[in-house]
Amino acid sequence: MTKEKKAKGGDVGVVVVTHTDYGTRLIAAAEMILGSQRACVAVSVDTATEMDKTMDALRQAVASVDAGSGVMLLTDMFGGTPTNLSLSLLGTGKLEVITGVNLPMLLKVLGMRALPLSRLADEAKAAGIQGIVVAGEVLRQKVAGG
Repeated sequence: MTKEKKAKGGDVGVVVVTHTDYGTRLIAAAEMILGSQRACVAVSVDTATEMDKTMDALRQAVASVDAGSGVMLLTDMFGGTPTNLSLSLLGTGKLEVITGVNLPMLLKVLGMRALPLSRLADEAKAAGIQGIVVAGEVLRQKVAGG
C-alpha cells in the first residue's frame, strides 16, 4: 500500500486495486501531474501473498481512506482477482467499484472527489473511455480534414 493520508471531509476516498504494483505506479503518475493526494492508496494483488492477507489489506485500505462520503475502488480488469475481491466488499459500506482503471480515469476521480459517489463513478467511466484513443485514426482524420 502507498501512503495513507485521510480524506478531507466530503471527499470520496480512492483505492486502486490491481495486479502487482500497477496501481502504485498509476498513483505515482497521477501525483506527478496533480501533486500529492490524500486518501488515495493502492492495494497490490499477486500470487506471492495469501488471499486472506490481501483481503485484509483491502479492507484496511478502504477504512483508511473513508471520510464518510464513500470510497471508489478502481480495478484493472473486470473478472480479474482484484475486481472480484473488490466486488466482495459491495454492500459493506458506501462503495463503488469501477474496472479498467487508466490514468485519465484516475486523474478525473482525483480532481472531482467532492462529487457524490454515484456521479463521480459516471465521470470516472466517461474519462476512462475518452482516454482510449487510436492515435493513428485521429491523425488520419486531421490530415483528411484539412
